[in-house]
Amino acid sequence: MAHRLSRMILTSLVLQAGFTAVQADESIVLASTTSTEQSGLFGHILPLFEQATGIKVKVVALGTGQALDTARRGDADLVLVHDRPAEDKFVAEGFGVERRDVMYNDFVLVGPKADPAKAREAKGAADAFKAIAAGSTPFISRGDKSGTHAAELRFWKAAGVDPKAWSGYKESGSGMGPTLNMTASLGGYTLADRGTWLSFKNRQDLAILFAGDPALFNPYGVMLVNPARHPAVKQAAAMQFVEWISGPAGQAAIADYRIGGEPLFFPNAAK
Repeated sequence: MAHRLSRMILTSLVLQAGFTAVQADESIVLASTTSTEQSGLFGHILPLFEQATGIKVKVVALGTGQALDTARRGDADLVLVHDRPAEDKFVAEGFGVERRDVMYNDFVLVGPKADPAKAREAKGAADAFKAIAAGSTPFISRGDKSGTHAAELRFWKAAGVDPKAWSGYKESGSGMGPTLNMTASLGGYTLADRGTWLSFKNRQDLAILFAGDPALFNPYGVMLVNPARHPAVKQAAAMQFVEWISGPAGQAAIADYRIGGEPLFFPNAAK
């Protein structure tokens, strides 16, 4: 019932967006993650959206938790984030109107090439985290309530480890790029999204040591902030972005974004 009601609301908003004129040079606020910003994805796709629609997108790049809090306050028109449980809660609480799949990549465990914890030999992500906690090489957490931080905490829980009780656990309290810089400086381990890792230049002695576990799957979703809760939401313009990024043009733009020939994100909007 809730899903059907959400679908009806979204359909209504799409129709309204179609019949509501979007003024020239209108702008919308998108609360999103540091990974989409720091990976360079938005620098690639947003000019294409603006060229197609005349709508400017102002990105507020935060951790996923902070991005959702920004939207809850009505300080954004839409959100694009990557923490599925938190996204579903955001919609269930009435702050967002139906989450749509946009793209995915994966999380990767990064650390010193010598791999003192032998994370490469782990059979799964939880085992890799357990091996790191058993050693003396530090682990650098974002510690910022981001989608990456939420995933990291799930892996510690699966490993049966309380990271706060381990002296090697450090928190950067910042985005993925600064956290990778801190990891490189300390010669430690961290969990990163593949997109930011591929665009990261200061790798020093760091390398991907563990990847490929299905648990490392990292989906991104977009949601309109509910205009019934926040009437100031620019729903017509925001819905144009939702339709564009989940439609053929936006999905092609995501697929086209590569670094060194390697894709950073894979489009997966429902056909």
